Amino acid sequence: MIKAITFDLWDTVIIDDSDEPKRKTMGIPSKPVERRDHVYNALKKKKPIPRMKVDTAYNAVDTAFRHVWYNNHVTWSVKERLQILLDGLDRKLSSKDLLKLVHHHEEMELEIKPDLAPGISDVLGLLHRKYRLGVISDTIFSPGHTLRSLLEHYKIKKYFDTFTFSDEIGRAKPDPAVFKAAANSLSVKIHEIVHIGDREEKDIDGPHAVGAKAILTTVVKDRGSSNTKADAVCTDYTDLPNIIDQLNK
Repeated sequence: MIKAITFDLWDTVIIDDSDEPKRKTMGIPSKPVERRDHVYNALKKKKPIPRMKVDTAYNAVDTAFRHVWYNNHVTWSVKERLQILLDGLDRKLSSKDLLKLVHHHEEMELEIKPDLAPGISDVLGLLHRKYRLGVISDTIFSPGHTLRSLLEHYKIKKYFDTFTFSDEIGRAKPDPAVFKAAANSLSVKIHEIVHIGDREEKDIDGPHAVGAKAILTTVVKDRGSSNTKADAVCTDYTDLPNIIDQLNK
């Protein structure tokens, strides 16, 4: 029997980049551009540097991050990424300036907030009455403490009993350690969990590899439901309680 439900965050609970249209309306640069702006401005205060050089180095670090994320199942912290960037540029910042730069990166999603997936708040309230709920999320720029604040803002943090963030556990999905850690935190056996997410490799193959069930959500984005190995597909969160009841039968 399913006793606990874990949720991915991005494009499952929160709509990734739904803040970008808001930024455009407000005349604010996109997040990728603003991140590079912060690095460039911090460096040029100390010593002139071509903007193209900063952008090229930033792009290279982003590519390296994605390689390590997908192949080694590790998400470098923002501080680690920025330090690699600075080393590549052969530039240094004071501890104070580096921490300020890290803060700008990590808190960006709180300044102009992305939207919740349709229906997620109501269904979390319903499921919380019957199951233990958890979050399993890889952290890219927004670390665990930022994501907790975002969930608190939308008044849904209270529905989750535990949080497993890649920056805090040191591993990223689909590494088995992530799902095992979540099961331990939820005080259930791994086969008593169903995980919900939008990515086949991370959110379906990952839990299946350790004996958990998995539901692919297409509420925000359909990343290949026609070929999924998921135990079920959720296209509307109002259907989720019934889908889980069917899995239990």
